[in-house]
Amino acid sequence: MRQLKKEHREKSGLELAALATQVALDTKAEDLVVMDVRGIASFTDFFVVMNGRSTRHVQGLAEAIEQELRSKRVSSKHSEGMREGKWVLLDFSDIVVHIFYHESRQFYDLEGLWHDAPRLDPETLIRDHL
Repeated sequence: MRQLKKEHREKSGLELAALATQVALDTKAEDLVVMDVRGIASFTDFFVVMNGRSTRHVQGLAEAIEQELRSKRVSSKHSEGMREGKWVLLDFSDIVVHIFYHESRQFYDLEGLWHDAPRLDPETLIRDHL
């Protein structure tokens, strides 16, 4: 997370997850799950996983989240799947956002693969960290 605005330099992964969660809810994401993978995954601290109603909605969710974090000068290290809109992955180092078209989410079953990761309540996360 390079060149963050002064007020965002100290944001933790938890606060970034809360920000991505708020944007997702504002743009009508479905089945939102936030997983705490600290101590389980070596490459990130949190997964923010959600569904879109259509491929266009998946793309719109990704664009909204990326734009909001970019406005805070938090840019993704890597993104994939934007063109197809079946599974978009946005890697912001401390958080990784997965946005699925519902059929793809069932197939890949991230929640099953990471079943040991504690789930965070989205509303509580937003209230406590924004």
